[in-house]
Amino acid sequence: MQLRLRTKFTLVMTSLVLLVVAVLSCVFAAQLLDQLIEGTDKRASDLSKQVFLQAQNAITEAKQLGLRPDSEDPKDIHDYVRRAFEISEGLQTQFKAAKENPLIYEVSITDTSGLVLASSDPNLPGAFLARRTPISQLEARSFLHQVGVLLRTLRGAYKGPQLFEVEYAFNKGENKPFGEVRVVVDSALLLKEIQSSLRTAEVVVLAALVLSALLAALVSRITLAPLHDITAQLDRISSGQFDMPPHEAKTVETSSDELGLVSRKISQVGQQLRGVHEIFSTMRENMNSVMAGLEDGLLLFTRDARAVMVSPAAEKFLGAPAGEFLGRRVTDIFPPGHPLRDALHIESDELSEITADANLETSDGPKRVNVSVQAIQEDGERMGALVTLRDLDSLESIDTQLKVSERLAALGRITAGVAHEVKNPLNSMRLWLENLKESLSYDGDGSAQQAVQVLDKEIDRLDQVVKRFLDFTRPMEVRLEATQLANLLQEVLEIAKPQLEKSNILLAQLLPIDVPEVYVDRALLKQAVLNLVLNAAEAMPNGGQLRLVLSRRGEMAEIAVGDTGKGIPPENQQKIFQLFFTTRPGGSGIGLASAFRIVQLHNGSIDFTSEVGRGTTFRIELPLAA
Repeated sequence: MQLRLRTKFTLVMTSLVLLVVAVLSCVFAAQLLDQLIEGTDKRASDLSKQVFLQAQNAITEAKQLGLRPDSEDPKDIHDYVRRAFEISEGLQTQFKAAKENPLIYEVSITDTSGLVLASSDPNLPGAFLARRTPISQLEARSFLHQVGVLLRTLRGAYKGPQLFEVEYAFNKGENKPFGEVRVVVDSALLLKEIQSSLRTAEVVVLAALVLSALLAALVSRITLAPLHDITAQLDRISSGQFDMPPHEAKTVETSSDELGLVSRKISQVGQQLRGVHEIFSTMRENMNSVMAGLEDGLLLFTRDARAVMVSPAAEKFLGAPAGEFLGRRVTDIFPPGHPLRDALHIESDELSEITADANLETSDGPKRVNVSVQAIQEDGERMGALVTLRDLDSLESIDTQLKVSERLAALGRITAGVAHEVKNPLNSMRLWLENLKESLSYDGDGSAQQAVQVLDKEIDRLDQVVKRFLDFTRPMEVRLEATQLANLLQEVLEIAKPQLEKSNILLAQLLPIDVPEVYVDRALLKQAVLNLVLNAAEAMPNGGQLRLVLSRRGEMAEIAVGDTGKGIPPENQQKIFQLFFTTRPGGSGIGLASAFRIVQLHNGSIDFTSEVGRGTTFRIELPLAA
């Protein structure tokens, strides 16, 4: 579990207090135990002296009562002394007082052999008392040894009571030892006494810990409060808000502590990031504009084969929006079974430099794709790879359109001169023909009149051809205006409606109004689309379906005009945009060439797909008005 910094700070401060309290508690316990043992030794010594004085008084009182030992025999003397002790009220009172002392286990008077002459325990007189460890010896030992004795007593490690004694020896005269007073102390009594003293200390320690935890929490809250503002500042910077609110900026400027300095540094970094962000945004916009204008699909991969850039044109090869592939590995973008995986020679996320062709199924039908991989290196070290996907069919189509444009341009230059050179002779021929008509008699030869009529018709036909030449080659004046294509296409359908109804053609239209506007000459574009619609209607003389679809493709608007007619044979598909080329009887061959020219004048492109027996679809792409 991840702990918050405030929690860690509180725990550290509380732990330090706990450590200090533990050390002080050990010192206090050592002093308390030492004082207890020393005090017990002193009280036991004082008690032994008091018992000895009472024993002396007991002998004196016995003499006053006329009691004497029967002889000098040690046994008679022992009996005499024991009898004197038994009848001494002062000594018995002293024994009772000793038993009420919480630290005294037993008080006895013995001779030099350990025979008990008198004791606070009535069962001991006449018995031999073994030596116990002097309490002075326990007092001289270390604190750990003393604690060990108490802990063993607490756990019941001893078979009986752990006893310590204080001895006070006395003589019977002429400095001859007679016996001693033994004051016995039980370690269990010492433990009980120190426990009662430690309980108060435990309460104080517990209260100190609780108070220290509360104070630590309060101090950490106050100390780390600026971190909340720093975190909010970093969140704003990460979200693109590089300037601090005025009230926070004033607080940071007046703060002189370390956190205030950090906040000022972060503010300076934010200002620098804003400049970098603006530069990066401009570069990204320029890059997106360049990428949007590319027909080739580009995918840039890092050293670990993750995509960091995918151009909009790559969507038609990958079948999904470019943004979905950012950050994904090359093996995820081209999984096993993908038509382009074998062409790329992908092995364990490695891309080798290759150039190959492959067939790819797309939503627009099958495509021939050229795949190339170029390694990106810096100082001899490989940094990544650039994958280029190129639509070979589109290249051929563009090449065809360029050739058509070149032919139309050349034809325009030729026809301008030819029309000028032909127009003048035609005018002269017509004048002389009129003179010839007037000179011929209607009663004359009928063959001559017929010849004049044929010449008149042929001169009219040549004149119409020359006019069409001049109309096609004459420069067009383009007046661009922001236009909603959906509305313009509706106007085209209204114009073509009678022809569609006459031919029993069903109309399928999809004209969304959310496609952005384009800058076009309404009259010219309407003429170009109308030519496509009327051509589609003429391709279905026995009825069919006409499809008119408006859609957005990246930064381009697309107009698709499709029919279910007989289609265009492959041998004619390279010629349909040529001037005067037509397969329809009575057709002029100018409509598609004129549509091609109008689309070019709008910086757009026109293309088509056709399948014999199933129909043809023309597509016009025009740049959006961004």
